[in-house]
Amino acid sequence: MARGNADNLRSAAQRKHAAAIARATNALDALERDGMPVTFRGLAKTAGVSVDFLYRSPLRTRIEKLRTERDSAPPKPHSIAVEEAATQSNVVRALTAKIAELKQRHRAETEQLQAALAAAHGENLNLRRQLGRQARPPAA
Repeated sequence: MARGNADNLRSAAQRKHAAAIARATNALDALERDGMPVTFRGLAKTAGVSVDFLYRSPLRTRIEKLRTERDSAPPKPHSIAVEEAATQSNVVRALTAKIAELKQRHRAETEQLQAALAAAHGENLNLRRQLGRQARPPAA
């Protein structure tokens, strides 16, 4: 009968260990996904496990790798998003200025063309009048 209790205790300990590994893995995934700093203490607190457990777990190499990557990595995704938004904002401003310049140039060209058209209509009118005088027989 003593043998059965030892087996039960062993399997319970294995289940408890597997559950702790799963919690730590999920917490580590969440920290990584959210761009949060990865530390043994922070992960232990988030996952509800001890720091010693994490140091002895198979996750240790992954935790150390993420910790060193974050220390040497560029700014967090939030900072990158802010920079991208600023860059997009600069692009929008530049394009808006370009559109305003093109509209101004279009207006100036339109005004020039309207003035040239008015001058052409005036010349056309004068030429028609001259033709009309020449086509009439002289008055007796």
